[in-house]
Amino acid sequence: MVTEIQNVPAIPALTRKDFVPPNEVRWCPGCGDYAILNSLQRTFPELGVKRENFAIISGIGCSSRFPFYMDTYGFHTIHGRAPSVATGVKIANPDLSVWIITGDGDGLSIGGNHLLHLLRRNLNVNVLLFNNRIYGLTKGQYSPTSPLGTRTKTSPSGSLEHPLNPLLFALGAEATFVARTIDNNPKHMVETFKAAHAHNGVSFIEIFQNCVIFNDATWDSVYGKENRTDQMLFLEEGKPLLFGKDKSKGIRLNGLTPEVVDATAEGILIHQPDHPSPLYAHMLATLGLPDFPTPVGVIRKTETPSYDSLVDAQMSKAAKKGPGTWHELLHGDATWTVE
Repeated sequence: MVTEIQNVPAIPALTRKDFVPPNEVRWCPGCGDYAILNSLQRTFPELGVKRENFAIISGIGCSSRFPFYMDTYGFHTIHGRAPSVATGVKIANPDLSVWIITGDGDGLSIGGNHLLHLLRRNLNVNVLLFNNRIYGLTKGQYSPTSPLGTRTKTSPSGSLEHPLNPLLFALGAEATFVARTIDNNPKHMVETFKAAHAHNGVSFIEIFQNCVIFNDATWDSVYGKENRTDQMLFLEEGKPLLFGKDKSKGIRLNGLTPEVVDATAEGILIHQPDHPSPLYAHMLATLGLPDFPTPVGVIRKTETPSYDSLVDAQMSKAAKKGPGTWHELLHGDATWTVE
């Protein structure tokens, strides 16, 4: 017996233009947000998702204008609360591809508590955190990621606060996908965004982003043309941690302490983002200037059930008990009458 297979309509081929709205993009000329926007618009057509099944959720900040600049559904919410709104969106419609756009201020200051719980729940959404180490929209105050000693309008004598490491924040909340990319490498951004979408669970991506007005060149020591060879460590799964000109240097462990060695030395670490122990990912997240190169790529990816799938299973189980009635709800064992 041959079973007839019904023809399933194919998803129409999409291009970047399908995600470009008629709205004028209004960021400062030279802002890193333009490159991130362009990269995301290039990524979406390659994901095999219908255009109407994308949702962009943002909070407050320069980055949070994103919903206006992507021709998709979206919410421009209130300061720090994008994770809460995104949770409702994803639970209400699990088929949506949900992307949260936030910044180092919006996501790690007023929104830190909301982001923390989104990550630990492992909701199947994607978080893009733009890190320019400054409050740009409110005209240049220091942010949770500003380096110690940063002089701004709110810290004229220099910030006294130790900066927060976004990757360590995400790893501490046990996010199942943690990565870093940079605004001046569109190809790497697209690859990272695609990897995040393919992950079943929460994905957290820190993006080094430049603010040309209030914190220009903040990442030049890492990805500036004259520094990138020695100061960036591009992570490739299954390959050794090598960097420098002609990849002449590598990273290995001396006990529990990482060290830079010649590429020919023994014991150079092989990148394993899916390693079951979180120690390796934590070590990578702490690398950076002045003693080490800064890792860029997927830091950690592990598989655990997503929050939305667990909610769906729980609701399905509850539905097997029957639809119930309003009378049972209002007059059941969980209610009482006051006379």
